[in-house]
Amino acid sequence: MGWREKTIAFYTIMMKEIRRFMRIWIQTVLPAMITTALYFVIFGNLIGQRIGDMQGVRYIDYIVPGLILMTIITNSYANVVSSFYSAKFQRNIEEMLVSPVPSYIILLGYMCGGVARGLVVGVAVTGVAFLFSGVHLHNILVIISFAALTAVLFSLGGFINAVFAKSFDDISIIPTFVLTPLTYLGGIFYTINLLPEFWQHVSLINPILYMVNAFRFGFLGVSDINVGISYLIVCVFIIGLFTFCLYLLNRGHGIRT
Repeated sequence: MGWREKTIAFYTIMMKEIRRFMRIWIQTVLPAMITTALYFVIFGNLIGQRIGDMQGVRYIDYIVPGLILMTIITNSYANVVSSFYSAKFQRNIEEMLVSPVPSYIILLGYMCGGVARGLVVGVAVTGVAFLFSGVHLHNILVIISFAALTAVLFSLGGFINAVFAKSFDDISIIPTFVLTPLTYLGGIFYTINLLPEFWQHVSLINPILYMVNAFRFGFLGVSDINVGISYLIVCVFIIGLFTFCLYLLNRGHGIRT
């Protein structure tokens, strides 16, 4: 299979995924905007006035990067896990596997579809954030790169969840019992410097903490974690998950019967 055919296959899978979530934007994009607006009203305006500044930044501005990244995480993950499991359930993924399309092209197509949804919703939520906050952009390259890397990482995570899922209930277990707690404990609403020393060290186990802090540095120029370390950890996770996803797809784990 030549590069032209591979490019066409990749583009087809990716555009299918993009059209899939854009057709139902009322269910995929709009709820995140409304939810974020409520976060700003409740946590930013009402509670934020009592908290005051955090690391020299207004509280409502401090939570902006974390809320944006949270929507990127949940939407990139949700897009891949729901789409790929649906393809498994309807048994049309088998048509791709018996075709000459390489496994890495299939994986990249689904991954980029998840990245596209994460970034589209992230941009929409950023627009909402600027309505409530006067936050500025400290380093646009860090913002763009970490938004993309985070979307890639959790798209791959959604793919793994979909491969192992045996029912539609299974695709909600990881987001509910793993992803949501890690996200809320990832420093979105607070700096880990407020925690006792023991819990500061425990928090360092959470990979989302590194993403949130690097993203916050891009917006505000403040971070609990060195940005270089954050890049390293996220890239290592991406390489590891991509390799594992490719292994599962090549083996047909949870797909071939």
